[in-house]
Amino acid sequence: MKQGLTKTDERIKKDVECENADYTEEIIHTDYIYMVSNNMLVISMNAELDHHLADEMREVIDHAIDERGVKNIIFDFSKIGFMDSAGIGLIMGRYKRLVNKGGIYVSGINDSIARILMISGLHKLVTRTSDINQAVYIINNSN
Repeated sequence: MKQGLTKTDERIKKDVECENADYTEEIIHTDYIYMVSNNMLVISMNAELDHHLADEMREVIDHAIDERGVKNIIFDFSKIGFMDSAGIGLIMGRYKRLVNKGGIYVSGINDSIARILMISGLHKLVTRTSDINQAVYIINNSN
C-alpha cells in the first residue's frame, strides 16, 4: 500500500446490472466486498472480523440502510475463521436497526464462528444459511 492512501482511497467502484434491480452497486475494499441490490446488502469479508474491520463496516452498512433502504443483510463468512466481540456488536447493532423491517443472514460460517454465535446468543437473532445463494433465495421468497 502506498503511503498516505486510506482503505477508502483504495476502493474500486463499479456499477453492475442485476436482474430485477433498478440499481446495483458493488464496492471492493481490501478487507471486504459489498453489494447492494434492491433492499439487500451482501457483504463478504476477506479478513478477520475484528474491531478495525467492524468500525469501517459499521459506517458502510449504516449508510446502506439509511440511504439505500436496505432491509436485509447477508454476512458472508466463507473466507474467514475468526470474529471478536466487535463483530458480535456489529451484527447485534445492525439487527436492532432492522428488527421488524427485514433480517440478518450469516452464510459460510465455520465451527468456530458458529460457536461464537451460539455463546453470544446471536444464533437466535440471525438466520444461518449454507451460502449466499440460499440467503438470497430465502429473502426473495419471503416478500
